[in-house]
Amino acid sequence: MSQHHEIGDVAPTSLAHLIGQRSVVEQVRVALDAAHQDAKKFDHALLCGPPGCGKTQTAKVIAQEMAGEFQEVLGQAIQSPADLNALLLGAKDRDVILLDEAHELDREYQTALYLAIDQRRVLLQTKGRTPQAIPLADFTLLLATTDEFKLLQPLRDRMRLCLRFGFYSAEELAELIRQRAAALAWDVDVNVYRPIAARSRGTPRLALRLLQAARRVCRSQGDERVTGVHLERACLLEGIDGLGLGPTEQQYLAVLGEGANRLNVIASRLGLPTRTVAEVTEPFLIRAGLVAKDDQGRRQLTAEGRDHFVSICRKNGV
Repeated sequence: MSQHHEIGDVAPTSLAHLIGQRSVVEQVRVALDAAHQDAKKFDHALLCGPPGCGKTQTAKVIAQEMAGEFQEVLGQAIQSPADLNALLLGAKDRDVILLDEAHELDREYQTALYLAIDQRRVLLQTKGRTPQAIPLADFTLLLATTDEFKLLQPLRDRMRLCLRFGFYSAEELAELIRQRAAALAWDVDVNVYRPIAARSRGTPRLALRLLQAARRVCRSQGDERVTGVHLERACLLEGIDGLGLGPTEQQYLAVLGEGANRLNVIASRLGLPTRTVAEVTEPFLIRAGLVAKDDQGRRQLTAEGRDHFVSICRKNGV
């Protein structure tokens, strides 16, 4: 057996190994080539797109390609001017700082951040003393966000590159998990990759999680090779159907199976906040063409949604 047991134990280390996101990869390749030719750092960049679609992975590859140290911090982790100053002053030339969920950074600190980038220095305030200007190293700042318009416009404007991440095709996801299984030296039946891709909602993070779940079932049974049987068992355990819908999404469809309804009513029936339903549960159902909104904002099943709901009912013997 391989010494690697977890999905996160291996990851792409160069641009050539990244699968999917072709326009992003091409933008990064051009920017890397320019940086190397001019012996400069990689340009500050904004990484926008849905969660789980490779923003962090791409940031790590940029750091590897620039031979700089990589540091990742969450926007909500910066709670004081001292936190922000420590982050900026701790960076060296060519380092890459990824500020993930950058839209969670308090607006006050967003302002301080773009001023620091502009002036290449931070002002340290000490009680009873004149503020001291300390120069910053020539590092790269990468801002990753799922909601770019929660970032202040002046901060967005300081980013020289805008890398837009999208959902993956089933073919890209199948190739990505095949690559990861090979890197881990896992024995996986080739017929497992497409069903995993079909259940992964265009999201690599979900595809890799399903691969890990299928292998967990495989090893729990003392088997060496991951097969479709192991995948089906893993999906059954997690309540995931053939489209990758979990229990909450299936319950959502069941509510609409009774007729069109408003968001607040659906949320109440699911026992969830309306914001969670709107931002977490609904987007894939709408993107997959299972649910649509009418002119009054009520949610209703499409023909595909009704077909899928009927198939869930049949499977559950309802």
